Amino acid sequence: MDMRHGGGSGKRICCPSMSDATPLRLSAPHGEADQDWLHEKLVELESIARPSASAGERQAAEWLVSELAALGAEARIETESAHGTYWWPIGIGTTLGVVGGIAARRGRRLAGALLGAAGAGVIATDFPPRPRYMRKILPKRETFNVVCELGDPQATRTVVLSSHHDAANQGLVFHPGIPKLVSKTGAFQHLDTSPMLMAPVIGGPILSALGGLTGSRHLAAAGAIVSAGSTAAMADIGLRKVVPGANDNGTAVIALLELARRFLADPPENLRLILVSFGAEESFSEGIKAFGKRHFPDLPVDSTFFINMDTIGSPHLNVLRGEGFLKMFEYPQEALILADRTAREEGIELMPNLRIRNGTDGLEALAAGYPVVSICSCTEHKQPANYHWPNDVAANVNFDTVESGIRLAEAMTRRLSRDWVSLPD
Repeated sequence: MDMRHGGGSGKRICCPSMSDATPLRLSAPHGEADQDWLHEKLVELESIARPSASAGERQAAEWLVSELAALGAEARIETESAHGTYWWPIGIGTTLGVVGGIAARRGRRLAGALLGAAGAGVIATDFPPRPRYMRKILPKRETFNVVCELGDPQATRTVVLSSHHDAANQGLVFHPGIPKLVSKTGAFQHLDTSPMLMAPVIGGPILSALGGLTGSRHLAAAGAIVSAGSTAAMADIGLRKVVPGANDNGTAVIALLELARRFLADPPENLRLILVSFGAEESFSEGIKAFGKRHFPDLPVDSTFFINMDTIGSPHLNVLRGEGFLKMFEYPQEALILADRTAREEGIELMPNLRIRNGTDGLEALAAGYPVVSICSCTEHKQPANYHWPNDVAANVNFDTVESGIRLAEAMTRRLSRDWVSLPD
């Protein structure tokens, strides 16, 4: 299917004019969201065990297509190729760090340096939005993206609203007691950027490489030990069960359903809408990576805006300022102004100025150059609630926050349908 509408103009069309003095205040065409209905749909979704690129993920995709059809919206499943884990490629990199550290400590300096560097390279290139070379030789499965197109199919401007419907494996590193313990130190009060959780993962092989290069047995031993701990963590995650995934990311999936209902009842003018729920997000955003290969060439950067929703059921809504595992990718200032102004006009309070050393599906669109925002949520500790843990169930979701996320995404979309200005490159 050709998604191309409009061509490159040499100028980037990013966001509504912020000079417009007329506020845009909107409510849902049929009133506020029915939280009982949202809860019912979330319980249905969480009952499906849906690890990345699995039969359960496909079942969740088929469920979503059926739910959209019940609302009167036609959707399709796009089947893509994916590896489906992150613990295998990362674990291979950390294992190379272990072997490299041992080799360097035993005096085989060149082997230690090369193995450590190779391990660090495997890990660094696997983090989104990198090319992920190791995955090209690992086994493949199928992942399932759900795509639903609404609005004016001939419009030259497109808004893509996205979620993901797969769920994560649990692991000891995600134990909820860890952030609670750290919070007692007061560290979270002074942090606007989440800790780099992957620092030990890539740090171990780097230490092994340095041990080989310098001949330091202490560095080599540290590299082997840190890499062994990271390898054990990856193995633990791989051996554990998938979590229910209500907050992460069932909340955004049901948000897409509610947005579909609203946009079917009151379509925005002069705007094409693509509602898409990606598979394989929990295996480092493989679903949107495949979507990008298929569709980004037909979605001009100057006339497409992405609104990503991920984990919107914690107590405090936020719009990420930046994200990235190693390099921090900053969200476009114009897009953030749009989100902040719309939130103020809608009376939605946002937890301010948060960045994460992690990645959502918004990172792929961001790295591709699109104007994009990621609507997320967090606890008072500035962490997502019940993250990758078995208590991530509908009963623990804050549906007031979910409703605020839906309202923000809708209001931003409707403002984009009214005001869209081109900015110089």
